[in-house]
Amino acid sequence: MAKNYFGSGHMVQVGLVVRDIDKSAKAYAELFGVEVPEVIITGTEEEAHTKYKGESTQARAKLAFFNMGSLDLELIEPIGGPSTWRDFLEEKGEGVHHIAFNIQGTDAVTEGLAEKGIPVVQQGDYTGGRYTYVSGEEQLGLVVELLENFGK
Repeated sequence: MAKNYFGSGHMVQVGLVVRDIDKSAKAYAELFGVEVPEVIITGTEEEAHTKYKGESTQARAKLAFFNMGSLDLELIEPIGGPSTWRDFLEEKGEGVHHIAFNIQGTDAVTEGLAEKGIPVVQQGDYTGGRYTYVSGEEQLGLVVELLENFGK
């Protein structure tokens, strides 16, 4: 049996990169019949320790989350320096950037995925945890986000 790198295996999020988060959040809210969610801005490199392709970056993003029951729909508008989000938007336009899973032991998981040809692309911290994007585009057609919430 193959090793499971994705925790429980339950997808917890789908992330979409958008050009204009206010416009997109309003459109999704109208479609879903819900309130427009708060837009938050990710922390600076100094706060989030953000690395893209192994280098520190001032990458930031505006984020809006829709709770869809069993998973969240995350809208992402890239701002700031180089990032996986900006590259995606420039190369492919708006669309599905990643699927996400809650995991434990980021270092061990990313080492195992790297051995399978799925390297870390971007990583950073958020209040209470760490996110890591791994490049599953060759094998899966998209990026996978690993979310590790500390203290759980």
